[in-house]
Amino acid sequence: MSSASLTTTVLSSSISPRSDGHGFPGRISRSLVAFRKNSHSDTARLMVTAAIGGGGGVAKFKGTQMRERKLTEMIEKKVIEAKEVCEGDETSDECKVAWDEVEEVSQAKADLRLKLEKQQDPLLYYCQDHPETDECRIYED
Repeated sequence: MSSASLTTTVLSSSISPRSDGHGFPGRISRSLVAFRKNSHSDTARLMVTAAIGGGGGVAKFKGTQMRERKLTEMIEKKVIEAKEVCEGDETSDECKVAWDEVEEVSQAKADLRLKLEKQQDPLLYYCQDHPETDECRIYED
């Protein structure tokens, strides 16, 4: 790793005019989390940018929508934790681990989004057998 500058994109997104994945057109659904470290300052700059769109995949079941929302909240929480851990020493092992956790949660959300883009809601098979459960409620656009 170079000490001059480091930029890591944790989760990237494309903009799409479609539904946000929660069934509400126009709401923010995609998150781009980038970490940038510059040798000229000891502070880490963190940018969380949201873009509108659902990338073509729409979470059909309530449980899938809740999972996507929880992953977004977890990413935001892990980013805050990583910033706090890295405040004193950005090169420490603890700092690296904290940003690895952000990356892992971001990857989990990206994997979920890919499944939705393929129109394969992860709860599809479960909900076929258990349509009465709360997680399997269907929202119409």
